[in-house]
Amino acid sequence: MELRLNYMKLAPEPLKAMYGLGAYLASCGLETSLLELIKIRVSQINGCAFCLDMHTKDARAEGETEQRIYLLNAWREAPFFTARERAALTWAEALTQLGHGVPDSVYAEASTQFTEKELVDLTWAVITINGWNRVAISSGVVPGTYQPAKPQHQPSGENHV
Repeated sequence: MELRLNYMKLAPEPLKAMYGLGAYLASCGLETSLLELIKIRVSQINGCAFCLDMHTKDARAEGETEQRIYLLNAWREAPFFTARERAALTWAEALTQLGHGVPDSVYAEASTQFTEKELVDLTWAVITINGWNRVAISSGVVPGTYQPAKPQHQPSGENHV
């Protein structure tokens, strides 16, 4: 596999906007672990190998467990996700697979776990990773070389394998 289009070189201006969205989301108040779960789940749906490689590494670096990462594709059947995470994952899936819009029941579930502002931020997080997925897939970005930055916080003495 090799890079098909070097979007960074050919059109750096739109990247500034995408990086700006990322910077906003990093400071918007939503949990980093929640944002990483969303990035992984949306990338699974879209089949973006580069983004899956990147965000599973980032999630591990932030203390996410292997078990939760492995079971994210079947999160509905796994008991390891909170009600808030489940609502976020439902919201992310609905926004990623917009075939028939976002059902009122999905909005109702999400609104029990998130404030309106948080739900708007969650929506921007889903939009952003969907955009990155489409850029990476269409450009042929090759997975495997990404290395995460040092964790923003250290896990609390637990074994995060």
